Amino acid sequence: MTATLTAQLPGGASEKALLKILSNYRKPRTGRSLYELAVTLVPFVFLWAAASVSIHFGYWLGLLLVIPAAGFLLRLFILQHDCGHGSFFGRRRWDDWTGRAIGILTLTPYDYWRRAHAEHHASAGNLDERGVGDITTLTVTEYRALSPRGKLGYRLYRHPLVMFGIGPAFLFLFKQRLPFGMMRSGALPWISTMATNAGVAVLAILLIWAIGLVPFLLVHLPIVLLAGSAGVWLFYVQHQFEETHWSKPPEWAFPHAAMHGASYYDLPGPLRWITGNIGMHHVHHLSSRVPFYRLPEILHDYPELAKLGRISLRDSLGCVKLILWDESTKRLISLREAKKQPR
Repeated sequence: MTATLTAQLPGGASEKALLKILSNYRKPRTGRSLYELAVTLVPFVFLWAAASVSIHFGYWLGLLLVIPAAGFLLRLFILQHDCGHGSFFGRRRWDDWTGRAIGILTLTPYDYWRRAHAEHHASAGNLDERGVGDITTLTVTEYRALSPRGKLGYRLYRHPLVMFGIGPAFLFLFKQRLPFGMMRSGALPWISTMATNAGVAVLAILLIWAIGLVPFLLVHLPIVLLAGSAGVWLFYVQHQFEETHWSKPPEWAFPHAAMHGASYYDLPGPLRWITGNIGMHHVHHLSSRVPFYRLPEILHDYPELAKLGRISLRDSLGCVKLILWDESTKRLISLREAKKQPR
């Protein structure tokens, strides 16, 4: 499978050669970036305000506006994500302060998150460096070595209700309030989380003063939870698909792992827009400095890349059951498949 995928790269180029090709798309366009920020932030504020007003005339009317508002909050996170890679404005100071400001809305401490996400990019697909910014994935051998309690814990962790419901709520509302995983990594993670917490508190107090505590919770909490669940889902299917790539050094190499360890989540046009083209994740992982709005240019110029790791919206639903990495077949498999294998 790997040989076939590599042969589909533009002109038969290797991933390293493709890196040089993608460097031509790394320059952001300031006007375009400002436009993308405006068409994301303004509708979000409008929908949030409209939902808070509508809720006084009936909760269900306001709830209808919560859904698109969550979509725009998700898109704001994609913009924050590009800021973290230095690809939104291409100027570190502009990107950092834009990312920090957006982080107050997304409940995501920018500098803390940026460091963890950088580690994810540097080690994605490396079996020896799992755990930072990743969804925990065990091999079949590792799972079989667990105690009964350990196996139950892993199955619960990977259960859809936990993964896309309880997990995102815990992550955005509680876990990101402290720099877990970086408690002893210097002052920056602490400054980032505490400053974001302060910004969130100030904004929440102002909004509660303006519309009241109950309307604020009825509007903002569903928006955050929906956007968080959608964000975790996107991150999940972009790496947790059957023919993803995992390996150990010296076999592991960044360019190959980046290109084959992330999917091309081929979404319908409206979903592709609201998710900021993040579904073109294989290209993003290979060259993270490419602005999100330039990713479609690459697939247009090099359509061969659209064949790599492609999963459709329908295909992605089947990825939920794939929870174990089978080192013998080099693919993700379900627990049921693992049980059928000889020990």
